[in-house]
Amino acid sequence: MKILPTDFDGQSIRRVYDEDTDTWWFSVVDVVQVLTKQPDYQTARKYWNKLKERLGKEGSESVTNCHRLKLPAADGKNYLSDVATAETLLRLVQSIPSPKAEPIKLWLAKVGYERMQEMADPALSLDRARETWQQHGRSDKWIQQRMTGQETRNKLTDYWREHDIKSGSEFAILTNIIHQEWAGVSVKEHKNMKGLSSHNLRDHMSEAELIFTALSELSTRQIAESVNATGMSENKSAAKAGGGIAAKARNQLESQTGKSVVSGESYLPSGAKKALKSSKNR
Repeated sequence: MKILPTDFDGQSIRRVYDEDTDTWWFSVVDVVQVLTKQPDYQTARKYWNKLKERLGKEGSESVTNCHRLKLPAADGKNYLSDVATAETLLRLVQSIPSPKAEPIKLWLAKVGYERMQEMADPALSLDRARETWQQHGRSDKWIQQRMTGQETRNKLTDYWREHDIKSGSEFAILTNIIHQEWAGVSVKEHKNMKGLSSHNLRDHMSEAELIFTALSELSTRQIAESVNATGMSENKSAAKAGGGIAAKARNQLESQTGKSVVSGESYLPSGAKKALKSSKNR
């Protein structure tokens, strides 16, 4: 996942993009803070807790559709926070009397439109991503491999959308099958190895891990295309086969080099991995 701060009327609203499910998640408290014009974050959090309790009693689906993900706080640490999609937030906005309700609706629509633009022209999102990776000190070689892998990923998810696979949980299931097959570990297990929390796993892969991920997804798409795989059952079979092809190549490389392709190395700042593992154990 990518955590990207963004601004609305000069105030920061944290948002997370989950590439595996193709979903934007926004911090609910941040949006509530904007709508209620609260300068203090804790006051906005208390407002949201009371509103959540009231909506829950009323049986509102908006509350049940909220999830909890780790987001960075002012102290630099990551804490579990309520997040929601733009669709759910638009419903929550109706429950908060505020003159800023309409502007924030338009802002959420704009964010969605930007994503639609990126889907129509993936180069836009890649350009934004390239700038971010350069700022984080990634090498040009790594960036090129990451971008190539993302293009391969986009072609696969485009195929899934056109063949009765729903964005969200079904994308995540198929992605995990592919990853489990080629890497021998699930996406969650691989993230744990690297000490990652809400970070995007691909942004912390080595060059080799990126290459084998791309190979597995390229193989999956081409196998699916060869049999016109449609629906979850047929695409699960293609995912296992595609991941299996990459697994054979990984095993051959490892037998020649004596080194494991799947590693616990990441690009987290020094000491961050230890801090994240410590926070998970609390």
